[in-house]
Amino acid sequence: MDYDVADIGLAGKGDLRIEWASRRMPVLAAIRARFEKDKPLAGYRIGACMHVTSETATLMYTLVAGGAEVALCASNPLSTQDDVAAALVKAGIPTYAVRGESADDFYRHINAVLDTQPHLVFDDGADMTTVLHKERSEQAVLGGMEETTTGVIRLKAMADEDVLRYPVVAVNDSDTKHLFDNRHGTGQSSLDGILRASNILFAGKRVVVAGFGDCGWGIATRAKGMGADVIVTEIDPVRAVAATMEGHRVMTGEEAAEIGDVFITATGNIHVFRAEHFEKMKDGAIIANAGHFDVELDLIALDEMAVSRRVIRDNLEEFVLPDGRAIHVVADGRLVNLGAAEGHPADVMDMSFSDQALAAEWLIENATNLHAQVYKLPDELDNEVARLKLEAMGGSLEVMTPEQIGYLGSWEHGT
Repeated sequence: MDYDVADIGLAGKGDLRIEWASRRMPVLAAIRARFEKDKPLAGYRIGACMHVTSETATLMYTLVAGGAEVALCASNPLSTQDDVAAALVKAGIPTYAVRGESADDFYRHINAVLDTQPHLVFDDGADMTTVLHKERSEQAVLGGMEETTTGVIRLKAMADEDVLRYPVVAVNDSDTKHLFDNRHGTGQSSLDGILRASNILFAGKRVVVAGFGDCGWGIATRAKGMGADVIVTEIDPVRAVAATMEGHRVMTGEEAAEIGDVFITATGNIHVFRAEHFEKMKDGAIIANAGHFDVELDLIALDEMAVSRRVIRDNLEEFVLPDGRAIHVVADGRLVNLGAAEGHPADVMDMSFSDQALAAEWLIENATNLHAQVYKLPDELDNEVARLKLEAMGGSLEVMTPEQIGYLGSWEHGT
């Protein structure tokens, strides 16, 4: 769905939201200033399938400043900020997204962006990339960028099967993305979404976090900081030990189901909480998904088990089971931080989207020498984003003395 550019009120609200986010993205602002001067993206078309938020809008404006023609659609049916989408349309950036769009509209919008024949694809979950490979295999693409863990997993599987048709930069794997966006962004914004939907007190609650990757780590840390008793479920023994050493209890999902108050998935896998867990959950349990696709929660099974369901608060639905127990699902089981809140703070998206902008420039410069595989953003670009962020936050780096450099470079020094 396009937005009527005559809807000045909605677009005006979006402009203010984008302005607020942009003030908190100084690294991307520095890149935008250079892009405006050098125009490294001139002559290239970019198709983006991302969460349509004020932070994403700031990235789109940066790409346009670099000379690119940009078209955008949503990577999640519930993540679109309608006022931001309207503002982008008013600014001349074709945007195909509306909050709550149907599955048919979701894919129609992806195809509308692909109809612009983009040279570069920005993806968040690899949905646009999948459509390109399954339905539009004849369409030529120079390269792509992938924002999230789930998408990188899908892309690496494609590369392993030798079906990936062009090089993709796994922006998610940059240190300035996953160590900050995933831990600090997801950690804070996921709890924000649950709080907005439920207004519960986390202090004293047993919070079960499924998965102790960077996202789960951040969620568990924030929940513990708010006074929750955190329980972690994991399949990886190293991460399970890490969770234990952070002070969390580690147990199976079935064990946790009997005692948990709030359940949050952060795995990227399917049916993490399912019928056997729902059967054991206590009355009033709250379940939410902070991974990616809504399949992390087996909501089909929950619906089949329930004798009734109703929306009890905005973004909170109650499922009543035959014995009278109620289980509450946040944001239809979709990404809780975007479905029930506003996503990651701009302060942390500053680094993630700076990585995206630099990845586009790097791909254009190096595409002829790259193969159809998944690449990591070069460390020097990752480190430059970190340096600029530190500088913007008022910090400064230590510099080694010549003596120290020589010492570290020699194998002959003794005790």
